[in-house]
Amino acid sequence: MKEKTYEKEKMFLSPYAKKSSESAGREREESACGMRTDFQRDRDRIIYSKAFLRLKNKTQVFFAPDGDHYITRLTHTLDVSQIARSLARCLSLNEDLAEAIALGHDLGHTPFGHIGERVLAKLSPEGFRHSEQSLRVVDVLEKDGKGLNLTFEVRDGIVHHTKSGNPSTLEGVAVSLADRIAYINHDIEDAIRAGYLSEEELPADAVEVFGRDTSERINTAILDIYTESCGKPYVRMSEERQKALDTLRAFMFERVYERANKLIQESAERMLNELYTYFYGHPEHLPPLYRTVWEKEGGNRAVCDYISSMTDKYAISVFRTLFVPKEGI
Repeated sequence: MKEKTYEKEKMFLSPYAKKSSESAGREREESACGMRTDFQRDRDRIIYSKAFLRLKNKTQVFFAPDGDHYITRLTHTLDVSQIARSLARCLSLNEDLAEAIALGHDLGHTPFGHIGERVLAKLSPEGFRHSEQSLRVVDVLEKDGKGLNLTFEVRDGIVHHTKSGNPSTLEGVAVSLADRIAYINHDIEDAIRAGYLSEEELPADAVEVFGRDTSERINTAILDIYTESCGKPYVRMSEERQKALDTLRAFMFERVYERANKLIQESAERMLNELYTYFYGHPEHLPPLYRTVWEKEGGNRAVCDYISSMTDKYAISVFRTLFVPKEGI
């Protein structure tokens, strides 16, 4: 079956696509699978990882919202995966590689969304970026410190998925674009649902270019990237639609992200600061995996690894256990 996949890729994929048979491989040699390509194996390893399961309880934008239909870090990841696969399909790129990168791109995200990322970036002398932590999760922390041993191309796409990144494959570029398309559009939906803004308040020029509803905007973005990039050695939007997407992104930062973050910023910052200080002073209370990290790489690295792995609910639970007096005591 794997050999059939190799043949299909040679026949049908773009000359600029990364073929599964051409992967630069893994850091540690291992026996090949007779059925799945290496990129397909990477996708499966990510889906069955503990870090992936935790994404369902990590904040995207709105913390503990009233209602069942708000985006979480997991549903955002699935959105990115779907858009990335659509882009890869229409551009004849490697869908398996794009999907694996998309599913792994946010594994290192902190509790409380980007607030948690900013807190750890301030506390850590080494700084903290969720893209780098996502790579660390798959390289070092998963499987009780053994890591997932993913291929170079998937690891490269994960660490370079942010806007400032420079992925080495077109599949990685597609995921980076899919990430921005996904979070801008579903965050607009959530903001309208939460009453932070109305559709009428969206920038008129960007709406005219992209469309008013989420489906139309995503379809417009994918079609534009296809028109601009098909048969080319790059993946990008047209200048007009890239400008419109940037306008929507800037609008969301000004009107939604900062405003929504302020509602939980103070309490989340205090909570994560206290957790960092406590575990830095009490390494014996860290779980075994992170005590091992402490011994090998130092206290800051171990504490940042532990806190960033927490879901929102777990961080609150640990904080209550450590700092909130128990009834009757």
